[in-house]
Amino acid sequence: MNLLGEPFGYEFFRQGLFASVLVGAVCGLIGVYVVLRRMSYIGHGLSHSVFGGAVVAYVASIDFYLGAGLWGFLSALLINAVARRRKVGADAAIGIVTTASFAVGVALISRTRSFTRNFEAALFGNILGVTVVDLIAVAIVAGAVTAFIILYYKRLLFITFDPEVAPIYGVRRGWVDTLFALALAAVIVASINVVGVTLIAATLVIPASTARLLTDSFARMLAVSTFLGAGAGLLGMYLSYWQDISSGATIVLLEAGSFILAAVWAASLPRRRRRMSRPASGRLAEDRPLDAGVLEPH
Repeated sequence: MNLLGEPFGYEFFRQGLFASVLVGAVCGLIGVYVVLRRMSYIGHGLSHSVFGGAVVAYVASIDFYLGAGLWGFLSALLINAVARRRKVGADAAIGIVTTASFAVGVALISRTRSFTRNFEAALFGNILGVTVVDLIAVAIVAGAVTAFIILYYKRLLFITFDPEVAPIYGVRRGWVDTLFALALAAVIVASINVVGVTLIAATLVIPASTARLLTDSFARMLAVSTFLGAGAGLLGMYLSYWQDISSGATIVLLEAGSFILAAVWAASLPRRRRRMSRPASGRLAEDRPLDAGVLEPH
């Protein structure tokens, strides 16, 4: 009990712990859609784009969440707009927008020389420097993204498995895709102070990929991924405290360890179909068919 309770005597640990659990949970939740829709690259790209916005906000003396948030939202909208053009693929759109944004940040750093001491914190996170404002921002984003996924659950599920058929049933794919991109950008902005630019993509992808190895049910995949992300945040903070190592790196290493264990466990089972099925009903192998008729027409 002393081992568990001692770190709570420090305010920085309490705030960092709550922030890491919330970030781990919301990244695990939205990461399921990122993995199933094969959008892992966009998570990596948007994190680099937000870095450019963070540098611009710092140089212009603008609030971090306002500057980085607007920059991230704009990047997400630009990616969606460019990706819709048939001559430019989604991966190319992500690469163009995000690398350009990252280059803006690097150029400003080399020009002003005033962001260099915050450079490492932006890249690798500074969870021990999380403030009450940061914690409130993370909580608001986590709540808003969770509400969005609950309200748009059927639409997101339909678009994930039947993107071509969804518009026929009244699902406005462009609108839902835009909202999802904005939600993902908000998660990345809120997470940058916890795990940093270089590790955000891992917190989005690894828990969801691990959950995919453990279950064929979409609903259970959401729950397992969220739990794994939150658990890694909790244990990662304790291990980083006692071992005096980077909190963000510890969280990601725990998530990677859970993925390895899940992969070994899955490989030891009798051979069975583990890949995601994409039937016309828009479901996983063990789920009931999605009743698309209940979706509200638009």
